[in-house]
Amino acid sequence: MRAGGNLPAPGPAPPKTRQLVGWIMRHPTALNAEDEQGLKHALAACPELNALHRHVQAFAEIMTKRRGQDLHAWVNGVRADDLPSLAAFATGLDKDWKAVTAGLTLHWSSGAVEGIVNKL
Repeated sequence: MRAGGNLPAPGPAPPKTRQLVGWIMRHPTALNAEDEQGLKHALAACPELNALHRHVQAFAEIMTKRRGQDLHAWVNGVRADDLPSLAAFATGLDKDWKAVTAGLTLHWSSGAVEGIVNKL
């Protein structure tokens, strides 16, 4: 407290979880200037959140550019950063590694057929 009983000016309110997840999950070019600043501020304040953001962006790149060959390095990076939720996701990938890497590498998919089977 400052002399005279004045309290320091409060900083900006931290973002809500839902808002933060939205910022992280969106493509960086889809963020408006205010959201981009909010995300930068949140990432600077929390190293674990910054690591999570990097891994989510890297995984999105692997998916959209069909770079399944990079998945092993991504999984090792997730485990090295000790992020429990992503580590659990990586462990799930290990259970069917060949199918996952094929899905992230090959240009064809059985998704349409599986969708019809699920309707039945």
